[in-house]
Amino acid sequence: MENQNINSTRPQFPAGINVFVIRDGKLLLGKRKSSYHDSEWGLPGGHLEHGEMMMEAATRELKEETNLDAGSMTFVIAENDPRDDGNHYVHFGFRAEDVKGEVVNTEPDKCYSWEWFTLDALPEPLFIGHKKLIEGFVQGKLFHE
Repeated sequence: MENQNINSTRPQFPAGINVFVIRDGKLLLGKRKSSYHDSEWGLPGGHLEHGEMMMEAATRELKEETNLDAGSMTFVIAENDPRDDGNHYVHFGFRAEDVKGEVVNTEPDKCYSWEWFTLDALPEPLFIGHKKLIEGFVQGKLFHE
């Protein structure tokens, strides 16, 4: 059987890898510095790279953006995120466990600051790509649409 490229016939969706870091009952969120939804609050994370394992991506993104080291990652939620603006993502959320270090804004060109918020007093506006994911996490859902 000939090897066929199925990518040309199937829709492609970027996979967002997002990290929930909880410390002292508070969630870590960053204020985005971007032409896409500037000043909205979001989780550490980014896109899954080709050939990368999801938990490795979560660990990498957390370190790259905050300088925090996670001892492990636990899957907590998935979300299908078709948006009115034409974008369509599939998001995966992981909770960082055994986190070591202090938060550093290692990408000041992409983030104004990182701050801690209680789950019952999250800032507004939340980043469009993370709002439903965070809501589902707070509600204890494994899947959210």
